[in-house]
Amino acid sequence: MREKGKRNATQLLNFTRDSYLERTSRPIYAIAFLLPFIILYEIGTITINTDILNQTQVRVVAFVWLQKFLEYLGAGSRVAWIAPPLVMVVILLGFQLASRKKWYLCLSDFGPMAVECALLAVPLIVLSLFLNSPANSRGYTRQFEGNPSQLEARSSPGGSVAVKPSESAHYPATNRHAPQPNSLSASIVTGIGAGIYEELVFRLILICALMLLFQDFLGVSHQSSIVLSVLVSAALFSAHHHVVFIDGRFGSSSPFNWTEFGFRTAAGVYFAGLFAVRGFGIAAGTHAFYDIIATIVNAVFFER
Repeated sequence: MREKGKRNATQLLNFTRDSYLERTSRPIYAIAFLLPFIILYEIGTITINTDILNQTQVRVVAFVWLQKFLEYLGAGSRVAWIAPPLVMVVILLGFQLASRKKWYLCLSDFGPMAVECALLAVPLIVLSLFLNSPANSRGYTRQFEGNPSQLEARSSPGGSVAVKPSESAHYPATNRHAPQPNSLSASIVTGIGAGIYEELVFRLILICALMLLFQDFLGVSHQSSIVLSVLVSAALFSAHHHVVFIDGRFGSSSPFNWTEFGFRTAAGVYFAGLFAVRGFGIAAGTHAFYDIIATIVNAVFFER
């Protein structure tokens, strides 16, 4: 049920006051729920010692974009390193203030939120398995050949893109080029980071910016602005898994394929829908759980 009155600044729907759906869609809940994911991502990128994370920290491209932008604005390297999570917290606190929702947290809600995110990730897992079935894969190869003239990047099994070092690019839940055992932890860490920072860039920041552009500057109707913002953000979300731009250079993380591009565009629309209905915490959590589940599915069922 929807609650009458002022809408949440970040949501399409308002739920019954103080219900589970209303509480867990609050921005303050997103901060508290995602904090363990942020900590795991930071610890993982620093401490995991595998062939992928050896002597260098692998960072999700969306995280690096935020770092570089803040450095461009004059922030020091140490400040830029911790700034991306702080940017997320500041934005969500702003939305919490604008929504005028209650600030209290019910600790018993976080377990059901994790279960909800895992269940919401299942449709994407099923879709990716269907698209990668023998009848639909058409035998194409997803091997990324590193190009010394391009920025080195890698794509995790869950579809997230990380900087350094180049290796095979994996499509979600595919039976080709499954991750080796020593890369499983690194892929999980990358997936956690992608769930947070790709949602931050492509949903929380980009959709709001596109809404401002279409509705306020171009005079497009509210409903049309929503549709355009979702589609444009989803297409850009998908495109950045094939071509990345860091430090003024373009890099390739995965050869372009219409099936992969279509899947990730559909995933972008799906995450945008979750963001609009359930809030940023559930959308980012679902993205992270999808990446984690896809990585494990690859390792357990499709590893050669």
